[in-house]
Amino acid sequence: MSTSERVRVIIMGAAGRDFHDFNVYWKNRSDAEIVAFTATQIPDIDGRVYPPVLTGERYPSGIPIHDEKQLESLIRDHHIDVAVLAYSDLPYNTVMSLASRVNVAGAHFQLLSPHATMIRSNKPVIAVCAVRTGCGKSQTTRFVSGILKEMGKRIAVLRHPMPYGDLTKQVCQRYATLEDMDRHECTIEEREEYEPHIRAGNLLFAGIDYERILAEAEKEADVILWDGGNNDTPFVKPNLHICVTDPHRPGHESSYYPGEHNLRMADLVVVNKVGTAKPEAVSKVLANVKRLNSGAIVVQADSPVSVENPDAVKGKRVLVVEDGPTLTHGEMTFGAGHVAAKKYGAAEIIDPRPYAVGSIKSTFEKYNHLTEILPAMGYGEKQISELEATIRKVPCDLVLVGTPIDLASLIDIPQPSQRVRYDLSPRDEKVLPDAIARVV
Repeated sequence: MSTSERVRVIIMGAAGRDFHDFNVYWKNRSDAEIVAFTATQIPDIDGRVYPPVLTGERYPSGIPIHDEKQLESLIRDHHIDVAVLAYSDLPYNTVMSLASRVNVAGAHFQLLSPHATMIRSNKPVIAVCAVRTGCGKSQTTRFVSGILKEMGKRIAVLRHPMPYGDLTKQVCQRYATLEDMDRHECTIEEREEYEPHIRAGNLLFAGIDYERILAEAEKEADVILWDGGNNDTPFVKPNLHICVTDPHRPGHESSYYPGEHNLRMADLVVVNKVGTAKPEAVSKVLANVKRLNSGAIVVQADSPVSVENPDAVKGKRVLVVEDGPTLTHGEMTFGAGHVAAKKYGAAEIIDPRPYAVGSIKSTFEKYNHLTEILPAMGYGEKQISELEATIRKVPCDLVLVGTPIDLASLIDIPQPSQRVRYDLSPRDEKVLPDAIARVV
């Protein structure tokens, strides 16, 4: 421990939860000094500075952001007292490995309660979260927004942050048109989350300062709809907390941080993809839900896939492009595109690994569970161009795009392509509308 009167703190993050926790919990604490952030999971987000416009007068030079690989040396060199974990979708053994690294380097390891960082709204709030990346939050959020519109409610969607660019430009962002995504220089990952809402006519907010973002959203909405990221907990305190689970990964609902938090806090649990999962896997998830949160309402659902022209898939050699985070730290070996290729009779699903270039090749080396699928990585212009170059090199008859966005509008795909669409289909159609009506 340092001899300073103020506790010296490192916040371990991935450009999202870490900034929010600083803003609402640490920023004005006179008994603590935030010495640095560390960054991981997302390419090229270290080496920046959390800017003075966001840190306030106590940190006139901002706060440096270092690679998490430097964690031990940062703790030793800066006499750190506490390292606080502030990012999501981690297996429990990884959380404890991080704790061990921090403790052995000489600092305490801390996890903040989600209740300490949730902002209160003066409007009803519905939060859609999950136990893992790729469970189906997007289609669940779209389904909920449709119910709210049928009730005549004005919606403001608050999306979990993805501030991977110039932080000074991402304090509070409002999206009402597709052109707004160009204006804010959105990455593919941001577009995958924002575009479906915009196309559905939903007003969307995102950024870094969620107290300001919430205040702006409340001016234009009757209901706040929190659209979570990864398996993180809500930034805004919900009146209805929905948690989505995935029986393709049974057991993950009780073995990943902080996804189990969402399951235990949930008012309503969606067990998604039941039609394509093994019955014993569905039973295991249902049993874990009952064990961890016996008071939650449970609804089983499907997420059926479709394409515009199924005949164009049959008998073809297909390249499948899927949502990047779902495949990478979400650890899925397939997504909606792969399901559609199988469903509609593709003759062959091409392995894209021999054709990968640049950072796309590095992604396959890091996430070696990926074989017949190409993750749509695009955290910057260079990576987007490498994704385009990879697709161009693959000898295929058809590109099946399983991402939530129209990828062909963003990059040049020379081969014929089709988008794969998927929506939530609850098996009991009354459960979600009734739960929403009770809080709205």
